[in-house]
Amino acid sequence: MVRTMQKPTLLQALSRRPLCCDGAMGTQLLSRGLSSGECGILWNVTRPDDVQAIHQAYRDAGCDMITTNSFGGSQFVLERHGLADRVYELNRAAARVAKAAANENGWAIGDVGPFGDFLEPVGDVTAEELREAFKAQIAALVEGGADAILIETMSDPAEAVVGVEAAKACDPAMPVIVTYAFQKTVSGEFRTMMGTSVAEAVRCATDAGADIVGTNCGTDLGLNDYVELARQLVAAAGKTPVIVQPNGGSPRTENGKTFYDASPKQMADAARQLLAVGVRIIGGCCGTTPEHLATMSRTVLPN
Repeated sequence: MVRTMQKPTLLQALSRRPLCCDGAMGTQLLSRGLSSGECGILWNVTRPDDVQAIHQAYRDAGCDMITTNSFGGSQFVLERHGLADRVYELNRAAARVAKAAANENGWAIGDVGPFGDFLEPVGDVTAEELREAFKAQIAALVEGGADAILIETMSDPAEAVVGVEAAKACDPAMPVIVTYAFQKTVSGEFRTMMGTSVAEAVRCATDAGADIVGTNCGTDLGLNDYVELARQLVAAAGKTPVIVQPNGGSPRTENGKTFYDASPKQMADAARQLLAVGVRIIGGCCGTTPEHLATMSRTVLPN
């Protein structure tokens, strides 16, 4: 009898070696014709071949983890496009497209972005309302084949906690990743938009049950800033693995458009430094491309 080897879970694989996550999705969709203000998640059903091609380009670049095109896939975000009744359909499709690209050797990561408002008492949305919205989105991602859930670009630890709780309610064994967006204060500290410190942000996520914690999409952060931020994240996380997904350098604006100027070599050099300070998953955020990730993945797996 021939026995087939079962693919390790994401956490099992991570315990053996560093992993490479993929890069930006939004700018890749724009390059293929997505209009400004158009709902990108809709492409999972209207133009799945284009989404698949983006995923495949990252997979071919050596990325182990392929993130679903579902950043704005919660009820709260989709209702702004008149699509609140299509949460299940669009998120399940997103996971299926990513799963196909990840194939048997990679992992599809179900992406859950911010709901775009504030929780009570600052806003009008209760934690329970948000939890149910996140659960609906995450259940669809799991149904579509997601191997892990990413609660990303968080500014409010309370929202991150609700996301982790929703994911664990859908599947207690599902690995959950939380990434925060940090900015650098005048005094040189890294804090989220809500003023949360690195240590507090990490503590809230891990206490809630996050299996991996880190950062993405820092506001006006250069690559050296991400390395220093990574040191602080690793120190705060203890035994919890850390993921860092820097933007393609510090952004600049010209004629109303945002540009990221970091070269693939510069991103690879940053990846090397991030690994040296203890980061376990390297990826990219705004402004990164399959070309950037190809050099970064070779840094993660030089052989």
